[in-house]
Formats: sequence, structure tokens, C-alpha cells
Amino acid sequence: MIYQGLIEKYRKYLPVSDKIPIVSLCEGNTPLIEAQNLCSAIDFNSGSIYFKLEGLNPTGSFKDRGMTMAVSKAVESGSKAIICASTGNTSASAAAYAARAGIKCIVLIPKGKIALGKLSQALMHGAEVLEIDGNFDKALDLVKELSDRYPVTLVNSINPFRIEGQKTASYEVCESLDKTPEYQFMPVGNAGNITAYWKGYKELNSENPKKYALPKMMGFQAAGAAPIVDGHPILNPETVATAIRIGNPVAWKSAETARDESVGIIDKVTDEEILSAYKLLAKTEGVFCEPASAASIAGLIKYVRQDYFKHVQNVQIVCVLTGHGLKDPDNAILNAKKPKKIKEDIDEIVKAIGF
Repeated sequence: MIYQGLIEKYRKYLPVSDKIPIVSLCEGNTPLIEAQNLCSAIDFNSGSIYFKLEGLNPTGSFKDRGMTMAVSKAVESGSKAIICASTGNTSASAAAYAARAGIKCIVLIPKGKIALGKLSQALMHGAEVLEIDGNFDKALDLVKELSDRYPVTLVNSINPFRIEGQKTASYEVCESLDKTPEYQFMPVGNAGNITAYWKGYKELNSENPKKYALPKMMGFQAAGAAPIVDGHPILNPETVATAIRIGNPVAWKSAETARDESVGIIDKVTDEEILSAYKLLAKTEGVFCEPASAASIAGLIKYVRQDYFKHVQNVQIVCVLTGHGLKDPDNAILNAKKPKKIKEDIDEIVKAIGF
């Protein structure tokens, strides 16, 4: 059978009718792979670590899960245009699905605060991209007002259909493990994704509580953009992890609910910790994620070093990697080892590689 996307696969769990015009790029169905080298690299001896590779969605991020639902419902309602504020991944996804649907896409981005890999996607898909002087939170306020006043559908994670689509990732995790993991580590920006995963896990738990015990949700913000951790909005959030550079998350309260109900945590990691995890993951596992995704790995490393797992054994930990590393090539080049320059001589090559 040809895979047709997550709406078709999980239709019975989603608020859709048989008549919905599905707008899909065959999103979802991303792999869950077990770490082979990271455990020893970080001295983790309490179980297994898995990576949910959401960067293998069609536009390179988890946003596609929610966007197939949001755009399909927008088309069903007769909308001819969608709008979003974005630090990058939402704009790329919205633009792609709007192109697929044959409708207009309008994107507001914060000035100088979007990775070029993501901006290039939105532009190539034909979105009307408008750069404002303010940050993401200001851009979101503007698109909310515009969607209230004009016939355009807002597709940021405030749109409930985004959450419905994104919750399918938790179903896939459970299908892969044939159970729920004990812990899930993930980045937290606008907080829609931790909200969505928790919704999915709770639905599975209510269906079969013995098989699907509820995991502890372990969310991580960047230290310079950690409003939930700090307990107040951040007026000028700053972090190298552009995808989570958000000072006033839309899903703040529901993220706290996920944390509290799961007896988990929402904590913060520094840019230095994020970049260290970003490079370590690529070097040890061959997995290239964008810096924001590495917040989940940085959080795991932080808690391993704090002996958080010293009293547990044989646990399964899922780290959600929300976007592909090619989303942010500038940071990759900036933080990677530079190529050696040598003469076109065989002896020089042998000397350089140490044979």
C-alpha cells in the first residue's frame, strides 16, 4: 500500500470528515532510530536512547504534521489564503502546503531573525514574505489581528488543527516501540509541540492504559529565550537556536499542563550546551539536526550529568529532533571544522590525512 500521509493513516483519531479535501505531501511516517554511540559518549548507562527524526518530513521539520491539517481544514472552509508569523520552519511548511493547495500564503518574519535555509523555502514556494522590525511575538500579534479582520486563515500553532496533526508523532513513537517511552526530551519554543505530543499520549493511554503508560515530558528552552522557566515573558529573546527564539509562547499554559501532569520538567540549556550537543550528535551518530532540535540532546546530557537517571534501569528515552540541519547551513559552517588547504600533490594529501 502506498503511504498517503498522516490524515489518511490516522483519520479515526482526527477531527476530519470523509469529505475533507486533503492537502498532503505524504508527511509523517518519520523514523525512530536507536542511538549506537551517544550513550557511551555521554556516559549514559540506564537504558536506550532513540531519536525521532522529524527533519525527514517533506519540508524538513515537524511543522508539516500540523500544516497538512490546518491547510486542509482551511481549504474545506473555503479559505483562499493563509497567514502565519514565523522564525522559519512554519513559514516553509505553510508556503509549501499553500502551494500544494493552490492558495495564497502570507508570512511575517522578524527582521534578521530567520535562518536562510528556511527563508529560501518560503520564497521558492511563492509565499508573500514580509519582514517586520519587531520580534516573533510582535509578528504573531499582527497576524492574529489580520486574521480577525480579513478573510485569511491563521495557521500558527494557535490554530487547533495544527495540534491535532502534530499529535500523530506520539502515535508513531508508540507504534515503533510497541509502547510509550519512559521519558521524552524535546525543544520548547512556542510550546505547541509538547502540547501536541502530550495530547496524543493521553489519548492512547485512555484507549489502552496498560500498554500506553504516560511518559515524563522533558522540555527544554534556550537560556536566552526561556519565558516558561523564568516565569515571565522575555521582551527580547536571544539564542542561536532560531526556531525556539520566542519570548511569549502561545501554548504556555498547555505546556505547563503537560509538564505537571506527566511529572516531568521544563528547563533551559545554554547556547553553548546546544551547540555542543548539535556537534556531538552529528559526529557520533551521523544525525544532522538544526540547533533548536539539539536542545533535546543538550537537555538529556545536562540531566545525565546531574545523575537524574542513577536510580533507574532499562528506560527508553525518545529525543525529538524537530528539524533538519540543512535548515540552518550558516550555523553549521560557522561551527564546523574548516577544510584544510593543501597543494594538489599526493604526498601532501597523505600527510594531511595521517597515513
